[in-house]
Amino acid sequence: MKRQLHLLLIDPQNDFCDLPDAYRPEEASGGGRVSPALPVAGAHADMQRTAHLIREGAAGIAGISVTLDSHHRIDIAHPAFWQTADGGAVAPFTQITAGDVREGRYAPRKPAAMARALSYLEALEAAGRYKLMVWPVHCEIGSWGHNVHADVRAAYNRWEESTLRPVHKVIKGTNPWTEHYSAVLAEVPDPQDKGTQLNTEFIAHLGQAERIYVAGEAGSHCVKATVEDIVRQFGPARRGKLVLLTDCMSPVTGFEAQQQAFLAAMAEQGVRLATSAEALQELKDNA
Repeated sequence: MKRQLHLLLIDPQNDFCDLPDAYRPEEASGGGRVSPALPVAGAHADMQRTAHLIREGAAGIAGISVTLDSHHRIDIAHPAFWQTADGGAVAPFTQITAGDVREGRYAPRKPAAMARALSYLEALEAAGRYKLMVWPVHCEIGSWGHNVHADVRAAYNRWEESTLRPVHKVIKGTNPWTEHYSAVLAEVPDPQDKGTQLNTEFIAHLGQAERIYVAGEAGSHCVKATVEDIVRQFGPARRGKLVLLTDCMSPVTGFEAQQQAFLAAMAEQGVRLATSAEALQELKDNA
């Protein structure tokens, strides 16, 4: 009997990939090629290795899950939500704290959003994992940047057709009032929105697998947060199911230390670190 070997791809989307020109379509306006909004150095090569793993190991893969970062343009972590004290624009990669807002350095452009935004920042900081980062608009629903990397999509499409099983897709990030790095839990869950709360169905789905290979972007943020939350839910008895494919993920520039600390912490907790070549051999052995 085949083993239940599962592949979890976290946010393998165009906006996170440092794509060469051949992968970038022409702008409709004729102003050059579309550019990824938040490219992670090394991500294109990560995705090509991931696609190779799926193509060559397809017969040994029991299931594939793909998470998709999915945002509205107006979002608490996007520039258009905020303004400076003098009404100016807030640049991407600006960090905003609750103290900044209380002291008037930044404010929501919509005055009625002030109380909720401040409450969110306070809750986020109390949780201790992140402070709010204003990112470039990325993975906007309906955009090219929201789409899965072409090679990865082509590879898992072939797997779907050969196995007659659909890839399981998980949408995250549609609530504009909270950041949602993790695919299983928003940073500050909204009690009125089940989509921001713990995704127990997805946790249970993953729990059925004997082994879960994890790839995706970025290793410093969404991969990190997702795996941390899965490990917390799995507990000591099941966290050994997880295998992090270290050559199929990369950190956001400037956050290299965060990815390294994450990998080290996971290894200490019993999560296995491996390369895609090692995983491929295991998949071939399971064919």
